[in-house]
Amino acid sequence: MPHQAPPAPARAGNAPKAFPAPLAPYAARADETRGRLVSEAESTIRTPFQRDRDRVIHAVAFRRLKHKTQVFISHEGDHYRTRLTHSLEVAQIARTLARALQLDEDLAECVALAHDLGHPPFGHTGEDVLVECMKPYNGFDHNAQTLRLLTKLEHRHAQFAGLNLTWETLEGVVKHNGPLTGPLADKKKPLPAAIVEYAETHDLWLDSFASLEAQVAAIADDIAYNNHDVDDGLRAGLFDFEAARNLPLVGPGLKAAEERYPNAPRDVLIAEAVSDLIGAMVEDVLAETTRRIGELAPKDAEAVRRAPHALAAFSPAMEADLDGLRAFLHANMYRHYKVNRARSQAKRMVKSLFDLFFNEPETLPPEWRGRYEGADEARLARVVCDYIAGMTDRYATREYRRLFGVEFDG
Repeated sequence: MPHQAPPAPARAGNAPKAFPAPLAPYAARADETRGRLVSEAESTIRTPFQRDRDRVIHAVAFRRLKHKTQVFISHEGDHYRTRLTHSLEVAQIARTLARALQLDEDLAECVALAHDLGHPPFGHTGEDVLVECMKPYNGFDHNAQTLRLLTKLEHRHAQFAGLNLTWETLEGVVKHNGPLTGPLADKKKPLPAAIVEYAETHDLWLDSFASLEAQVAAIADDIAYNNHDVDDGLRAGLFDFEAARNLPLVGPGLKAAEERYPNAPRDVLIAEAVSDLIGAMVEDVLAETTRRIGELAPKDAEAVRRAPHALAAFSPAMEADLDGLRAFLHANMYRHYKVNRARSQAKRMVKSLFDLFFNEPETLPPEWRGRYEGADEARLARVVCDYIAGMTDRYATREYRRLFGVEFDG
């Protein structure tokens, strides 16, 4: 049975009736949005998706991304990517893809900017610890935490909790990697509790794909992190230039850069190779996605959602090369002994903070204590998890030092 779309809120009389960008038939349309959970008058100068993007940029959680890292601890150096710079790079690539495919650039950019908001401090290490700590209490998932931030934890408006974003943005954030229920979902992954809870009041069609705008944001994430991890890993000395010459995708890029600029320093050659590689990946995605669009011939955005597979994708050849690159980065960067040492320290910090706040909740800041008082253990665990997940690397380090009286080397 097809989904019944919730009615869109009434349009304000002075709201713009049309939007200037020429869009493909299969693009999401801001003037046809399914609206917000809490109805609001529309802006006279911005589309609903532009407003969503702006609300994300002004969110406290977005500012915190400046001091949240993915591979390196925040004080390892000022030149390595943070969650913030990564999100900006993803947004830039997503806009490029969206423009070439005649999609709504603002929606693609918004999903890209919001996609990492739910990550805790210390990257995947922090997430691994919270997953373990929250096992008895409905678990932890960074994507579900992003939804909690956008719909509940951000407090910037008197009318509602969260940011009250449009249906399309929330759908894109939750499903940017594909359906969460139904025959096309990854059956190995249970549906996170926060998404189950939200779906009870707002149906995001969890059994379908997201818009093509959200799909290009997701693949832009793949393009960005694979390339910037190569860049950061080389600059940090976690693997050397000679090893990189033998990598799929990266090696040919470095050799081509050396041929063009034989006297350039290595850091410039790395930058040239990464730039070329991003361009090659973008062109590959555009070619493969255009091919898939041609096969499916979607007449509208709903046809994209009902498709039997994602439309935004790498070609099989590019995907095979990326598998080789990912395997190298996993072995030589993500599991480098220096990174492992930082991960080990980060694990101890996050676990110690969780245990302390859970067993001695009187040590939580007053505004956080008020969120659990009188509730059960599961509620307390969720409050502690929300508090820690919102921390930056450096704030978590300072809290650990204050509470345990020890220095952290990083």
